[in-house]
Amino acid sequence: MIKNKFLLISFIMVLIIGCSANVLAVEKLELVAAHNQTSKESPYQVGMLKFKEACEDLSDGAITVQVHAGTLGTSESELVEKLKLGAADVVIVSPGFMSKTGIKQIQLFAFPYLFNDYNHWGKVVDGVVGSKIANIVNEKSHNDFKVLGYWSAGVRHYYGKKPLHNMADLEGMKIRTQTSGVVADFWSSIGAVPTSVAWGELYQALQQGVVDGAENAYPFFVQESHHKTRNGKFTTETGHDYTTRFMLINGSKFDSLSAEQQEIIEKAAKISIDAEREEVRNQETQYKQVLLDEGGKVNEIDRQPFIEAAMPIQDKAAAQYGVEDLLQMIRDLR
Repeated sequence: MIKNKFLLISFIMVLIIGCSANVLAVEKLELVAAHNQTSKESPYQVGMLKFKEACEDLSDGAITVQVHAGTLGTSESELVEKLKLGAADVVIVSPGFMSKTGIKQIQLFAFPYLFNDYNHWGKVVDGVVGSKIANIVNEKSHNDFKVLGYWSAGVRHYYGKKPLHNMADLEGMKIRTQTSGVVADFWSSIGAVPTSVAWGELYQALQQGVVDGAENAYPFFVQESHHKTRNGKFTTETGHDYTTRFMLINGSKFDSLSAEQQEIIEKAAKISIDAEREEVRNQETQYKQVLLDEGGKVNEIDRQPFIEAAMPIQDKAAAQYGVEDLLQMIRDLR
């Protein structure tokens, strides 16, 4: 009896020591994660909270994450700068804003009408092309940025003061979008006037008529009530961009972490990516219905003229950025 008790106690002690060793194997680490969306219902927030939860669960609390929803800046360029300087550790940014760091090749993922559907998009970003772009980001930034994976921001559509029935309806319209690069070239080529407005100021710009319209995915512009503004009532489903967002970590900081910490962060990133993408798809349906219920108007349009207008813009930009081979790979995956 005494011998059996001794063996049982010894076994329990081994388990406790073993578990303690696993916990102690992960050094304590605090990460600051940020995105530019101020809505707490944003898919970005859902994804970041899942990243936080996964990091803390997988590390038994050794790795903690502070999530900032627009509180470190509503400008993506500001978030990129904070990441570079170490004021943030993980951020979500678009290809357009990332290209301002001098990494022009990533404009590829911003090409209008690049993707046919979500299946096509997933094959690209989760495959060879996504890996090649991630390597370019790391090398060109001199390890300032490391891609942890790709989030979605839904399918972008036009919304504005009037519906679109054909391309000619865009002539002279001031559209809030990027004002440089391939996105601006596309909108300019079809008659619109690309206009720069910070995301946090767009509601007021639509309400006051500073811009005639904008373009984004349902979860994002409906959560901000843009469809209730003077110049945001009409949505035309142009479907011009299956959007890609980069989940970035400071590369130098990542390299300084232990192998255990790196593994946990990468696993948590994958969990957050899956959760964020699912949330985007769910919210696209949900917020389109909210828009309709609240008086917004939606119409479809023949996209083929837009697609044809985008093709030469894609070809020209691919040559300019040296990504002709990657563009062809994407087209071949359709």
